[in-house]
Amino acid sequence: MSVVIALDAGTTGVRAIAFDRGGHAVASSYREFTQHFPRPGWVEHDADEIWAAIEVVLAEVVTALPAGAEVAAIGITDQRETTVVWDRRTGEPVHRAIVWQDRRTAAFCDQLQAAGHLPMVRERTGLVLDPYFSGTKLRWILTEGGVTPADHLAFGTVDSWLVWKLTGGTADAGAVHATDPSNASRTLLFDIRRGAWDPDLCALLDVPMGMLPEVRPSSGRFGVTHAGVPGVGAGVPVSGIAGDQQAALFGQACFAPGMTKNTYGTGSFVLMNVGATCPPPTEGLLTTVAWALPDGAGGTTTTYALEGAIFVTGAAIQWLRDGLGIIADAAETGPLAASIPDSDGVVLVPAFAGLGSPWWDPYARGTLLGITRGTTRAHLARATVEAMALQTRDVVEAMAAASGTRLAALRVDGGASVMPLLLQLQADQLGVPVARPQVQETTALGAAYLAGLAEGVWSSLDEITANWVLDTEVAPANDEDRGPADAAFDRWHRAVERARGWADA
Repeated sequence: MSVVIALDAGTTGVRAIAFDRGGHAVASSYREFTQHFPRPGWVEHDADEIWAAIEVVLAEVVTALPAGAEVAAIGITDQRETTVVWDRRTGEPVHRAIVWQDRRTAAFCDQLQAAGHLPMVRERTGLVLDPYFSGTKLRWILTEGGVTPADHLAFGTVDSWLVWKLTGGTADAGAVHATDPSNASRTLLFDIRRGAWDPDLCALLDVPMGMLPEVRPSSGRFGVTHAGVPGVGAGVPVSGIAGDQQAALFGQACFAPGMTKNTYGTGSFVLMNVGATCPPPTEGLLTTVAWALPDGAGGTTTTYALEGAIFVTGAAIQWLRDGLGIIADAAETGPLAASIPDSDGVVLVPAFAGLGSPWWDPYARGTLLGITRGTTRAHLARATVEAMALQTRDVVEAMAAASGTRLAALRVDGGASVMPLLLQLQADQLGVPVARPQVQETTALGAAYLAGLAEGVWSSLDEITANWVLDTEVAPANDEDRGPADAAFDRWHRAVERARGWADA
């Protein structure tokens, strides 16, 4: 029995999952790691702690494998824009990792925009000038973080960091410094049309190109594990990489243009496959590389996606639990929110880290409106769940306008997708069916598929498509009357306007 292990390095924890050829999980392990908040709007991780957690979950998964199972490959998926800088000689980080949620470079992004650089950035990267992306975080480390640029320093997103540690840990040990186009396309340093690092963008952000990893196809052998890797030891191929949201699109088998998924995680990310032609910049949305696969003739075929990045959805549930203390466990949210028929006019705009698509306002802040003396914790929970569906509708409407195609259905995954209330609210807001697959760890599954394709565990995209099995499909309850959904959407926009620009006021 061959299995592929996916290492899913998320924002709040890491997970290792072993998948069989049917795409079913046969073993899993998870560990949280520390979130550091040194100043308001700043978010950091300890890259060594992330690696230590990976060592634990990898060893636990291998121990839990069925008798006779052999690990054919390892795939990696990660939290994308989070920025790690380390010393190639020692393999040690030289600064805490700056997390994708971090807002410290907002003023610098404003300066770049005021200087007229946005059109070039949009055209070459498909992104916007926002502190969300890696490039300005890397510049901050090199100019304000007390780290002096040097030939022995390496930059990478978390996938690159894990490849480095899996394949040796130091330059002398032969460690591989590489990434894939889906992660490279999130840095503000990568030309998504040429498929290469861009010297002009690196110069704009004061980034030495020698720090950047080699960009290789998303499916293909990056290297093999070294003897010190817990559980697997030496010689296991590391053969697939994709950023978490692109991996989820792949794991959801959204291989045809127009197919769309939403992952409800710490944030929510809506991705639409738009095929092999890179579209022009689209207002309010990102254009990103979904994945790059070998074409069988020695070349590579790149698939692109439109993306709407919503910074806070599941993180708002964590806030209810850890910040307000009104729930003891995240699993309470769905039943509590469903215990009342509506939010009674309460609206939460969870702009704790600014607003992403389609607003792109780093100065927006979390806003709670409509509170009365009768407001209860159930109303706050309901407003939190409703905000997930309403933010998603914002993004989907922008995608429909950009593509000229109305969404036919939405495939969903992520932790919050287990909530029946959320799926119903989402279907009602979009006016289309919402489908959840049986295997909901689609981010990890996508990474496993990319690695397994490279090593022959799966032979084709058709075989992967055949593994996708529907668990639940929810149809809109209000097809005949869009009034209530539209009224909630209008109220949401009134609240968003009050949240925008708050930190800049």
